[in-house]
Amino acid sequence: MAHSHKHSHAQGRIPGPTPEQMAKVHDDHITEFRIVLPLTVEEYQLAQLWSTAECSKQNTGGGEGVEVIKNEPFEKPMSAAFLEKFNKGQYTHKIYHLRDRVPGFVKALVSSPDAFDLHEEAHNAYPYCKTVLTSAYMKDAMYIDISTLHLPHVYDSRTDCFQDNVHQLGKKDYDRRKIVVINIADPVSANDYKPKEDPTKFKSIKTGRGPLIGEWQKNCQPLMCCYKLVRVHFKWFGIGTRVQDFIMKQEQRLFRNFHRQLFCWMDEWYGLTMNDIRELEERTKEELKNQLVRGEKQGFSAEE
Repeated sequence: MAHSHKHSHAQGRIPGPTPEQMAKVHDDHITEFRIVLPLTVEEYQLAQLWSTAECSKQNTGGGEGVEVIKNEPFEKPMSAAFLEKFNKGQYTHKIYHLRDRVPGFVKALVSSPDAFDLHEEAHNAYPYCKTVLTSAYMKDAMYIDISTLHLPHVYDSRTDCFQDNVHQLGKKDYDRRKIVVINIADPVSANDYKPKEDPTKFKSIKTGRGPLIGEWQKNCQPLMCCYKLVRVHFKWFGIGTRVQDFIMKQEQRLFRNFHRQLFCWMDEWYGLTMNDIRELEERTKEELKNQLVRGEKQGFSAEE
């Protein structure tokens, strides 16, 4: 497991288990999601940041949603680098206020108001990113650990064209890892469907890419793949396995919906610079503060 670091200027440690404690857990669920997109790896970096800011605004209001605590550069010594080579980038700490977005069977067991606040620490050392979500209420009994590597992709109908074990798993984790391939052009549930965010209907004016129909990867250039390794640990009152399964299902849904949006928003983010993105993130941080307090509840809710 890659080691995260504590910022010397951080105000105390984020709640949840240490990397050392997480490394000792052997009953977490492990799934590697593979998401192929008609973008270059360089384009995706800006697309992902722009779309994250937009999604945060769409899912915040009325006391629920995203609060940005920190957004700043980080650098680790190479001895603590992710996958032994990714050691610097952007660090963010966010809090997700989720009270009305968790399933009823969990809510029924909990009375504490902070139980539904998730802390997210992300070290974006692009093309690698490490994201860890924890809960002050659950302490070391719960975490969602997401390691993502973004790589160029070459379609080949004769072979499995995905790269294997990009996250350098040991044999035990490699053998129990489940693989799920997400095709953003596949149909989604009626609850999640929006005509303007349908890759089978969208055609980019700026790039000419899309719509994504049939075996779209066959004739598509450029291509890249997000390899997202997700570990979910939840240990509590005999419902641990049920909650771990539920969280993994929601992660799959979030990844699918987010990347459908990211593709269909191409004409919004295409051509922006990293300076544009940092300015947008600063504006978004302030907008979210106001929406969190004043706005209406809106956006994603859990499907049981």
